[in-house]
Amino acid sequence: MTSGTTQEFRFRDIALVAYGPSVVSAIGHGAIMPVLALRARDLGADISVAAAIVALVGVGQLLASLPSGALIARIGERRALVAAGLLDACAMAFAALTDSVIGLAAGVLLSGVCWTLFLIARQGFMIDMVPATHRARAMSLLGGSYRVGVLVGPLLGAGLIHVTGITSVFWLGAAMSVTASLLAATMPDLGEEKRAVAKASGQGHLGVWTVIRSHRTVLATVGSAVVILGMSRSLRLSLLPLWADHLGLSASTTSLIFAGAAAIDVAFMWPGGWLMDTRGRMFVAVPVVLSMALACLLLPLATNVVTVSLVMAMIACGNGLGSGIVMTLGADSAPLDGRPQFLGAWRLCGDIGNSGGPLMVSAVAAVAPLATACLVLGVLILAGTGWVGYWTRRVDVAREAVSRP
Repeated sequence: MTSGTTQEFRFRDIALVAYGPSVVSAIGHGAIMPVLALRARDLGADISVAAAIVALVGVGQLLASLPSGALIARIGERRALVAAGLLDACAMAFAALTDSVIGLAAGVLLSGVCWTLFLIARQGFMIDMVPATHRARAMSLLGGSYRVGVLVGPLLGAGLIHVTGITSVFWLGAAMSVTASLLAATMPDLGEEKRAVAKASGQGHLGVWTVIRSHRTVLATVGSAVVILGMSRSLRLSLLPLWADHLGLSASTTSLIFAGAAAIDVAFMWPGGWLMDTRGRMFVAVPVVLSMALACLLLPLATNVVTVSLVMAMIACGNGLGSGIVMTLGADSAPLDGRPQFLGAWRLCGDIGNSGGPLMVSAVAAVAPLATACLVLGVLILAGTGWVGYWTRRVDVAREAVSRP
């Protein structure tokens, strides 16, 4: 289960198996997400419906969180990653081929299901491979591997859109998901021995609801802070593209703005991980939420490419600093027994936030101007900053108590 002592541990020793599948898969997702709302608009969806389709990525993740944890407990992280990649490729291919809004929605929903299975499996693998002293940096790099893909993906997507059209990015996503699945097949199955012992002894696996009941306090407190974190971070994927469309910016320009923001994300990921490991989780969690709150309040003032890019840069600074924050908090809280099931419940907390943000955009945009949605969400997220700060500080205090001799 372990990668060795703290002194022996080196990130480069696990780079390919831990981060390779994430980078490759994220290239496909990074190419698709900036233009998903625009693809929906091309198929005839209005702004409200387009925002709802973007939100279906989070809805799919939300629906799959608990079943994914239970599945991983039975088949292991490696098999789960391989299956998720192949199924995600099918979902993206279907989204490329469909000519209806409903078909696009179905493909997006299935892709969200696959992505949450992928996320939980790779998080569990990292908990086994990395010593606790390096945990936040490892999770930051894991989150950063997604950001590298989000940086490369929109650049490739912008070029493909210019040459062939929006649907080509979905085919790119399908190819990347297959590649990620093949890379994941090279990972060691670290939990195989433990599953074999449990099967031989007839113990079976802990039920998902049993694990949730045992850890309901931490899920209701720190988990609710994760909901706010997820909500604040998900808004950029729906609010920013829709605001760009509102201003008349092209799909390729929107992709380039996202690519520039992804570069900032990548630049901040290692400092954020170091800060979490050395100073505490709170010092990263609060800036993540606060940056999104301020960006929402400022977005109605952005009226051109430059000002939209500046607002996106503000979001990227906080988002990059918080690379891996949700996974780190989950790893801090996860028990030894029933860990995949707990991580599934933890992922559910994040997915509630991930889907809640775009759904709130859709709900407000259906009855009021998009600028109003920006202001409403900004105020709500600003109010949640204090809650996030309080509970992440409690996590830091608990960690300090455990580490004292």
